[in-house]
Amino acid sequence: MRALPLLLIVVGVVYDLSTPPRFTAAPLFTAAPLVAAPFYSLFGTTLIGACSCAAVLALHFKNNTATDVEAVTELITVATVAVLAAVINRVVRRSDKQLASARSIAEAAQRAVLPQPDPRIGGLDIAARYEAAEADAFIGGDLYAVQDTPHGVRVIVGDVRGKGMGAVAAVAVVIGAFREAAEQEATLEAVAQRLERALAREGTRRDGLDAFEGFTTAVLAEIPHGDGPVRLINRGHPGPLLLRGDGRLCVLSATEPALPLGMGDLGVWPDRADETEFPPGAMLLLYTDGLSEARDIRGEFYNPAARLGGRIFPGPYGPDALLATLVEEVRRHTGGGGTDDMALLAVRRPMSPAVTEEHHSA
Repeated sequence: MRALPLLLIVVGVVYDLSTPPRFTAAPLFTAAPLVAAPFYSLFGTTLIGACSCAAVLALHFKNNTATDVEAVTELITVATVAVLAAVINRVVRRSDKQLASARSIAEAAQRAVLPQPDPRIGGLDIAARYEAAEADAFIGGDLYAVQDTPHGVRVIVGDVRGKGMGAVAAVAVVIGAFREAAEQEATLEAVAQRLERALAREGTRRDGLDAFEGFTTAVLAEIPHGDGPVRLINRGHPGPLLLRGDGRLCVLSATEPALPLGMGDLGVWPDRADETEFPPGAMLLLYTDGLSEARDIRGEFYNPAARLGGRIFPGPYGPDALLATLVEEVRRHTGGGGTDDMALLAVRRPMSPAVTEEHHSA
């Protein structure tokens, strides 16, 4: 596209030189600065406009028609469009700067409320990634948090409805409520209810849930210290994946479907956590729909369960390797043009020292 303005001028000159004087290439000369406006700097756009005017003037002098009414009208038209193109260029550049500034502020706010977790928490190997959508998309409301508590390591991955700073504000409320509840509540069910109440209070404070982005899909997990099953509560979110050390994979779908957080007005029933064996060497993957709804050019979704089955990511760096693989595969699947943000969190329960030593001996 950057070469098109110059190409239009060259084609216009060639057309004018190879046709009788009554034929004109004025539409090509007029289009050149307009095409340049969104892609060139102000200087470049002005230069293209000047070249278009110079080409029109030179061609009319060559044809001895520079003083004709039609020639003067054509020159004035091209010059007027060149000036308008410069104005358009300034408007586009100002809008781009404002959008970039707004996005930078939103990203900084998001990094503040979504700090990178430590690689080792409560004896578990942890990795988290937040992948923003394409550059011109608004930042989303994906979230994650990991908290070591007296009740085990508690985790949340979720997705707030909405985009931009409103979504970031909602993320801050959810993360803040989760960290407080994770420390204080004895059960994972009570943590979910605290989040429900926090969203309800914030919605009331902001004159209705719509003013506060509405609802949040989320998965909450509780992993006891040492051994023991992982407990999960799913509130309308994609089911986590459990990758065993031998490559076997299973999707941890909710036994009983439940509404997302923040939709308590539509129905209230007790949360019930599902329990699943979480043996040493296994890894739990929680993610937002930016992963499972990533599409290729044919409209086919990326299927993480199908892609990861049979694959092994061993060792303490396994969670990082898993997330790096997912990010790269999604980028290839979509051609680098994802339209939704993606939050990924991997938790691995290390193998006991005795088992690790036995594997090394073998």
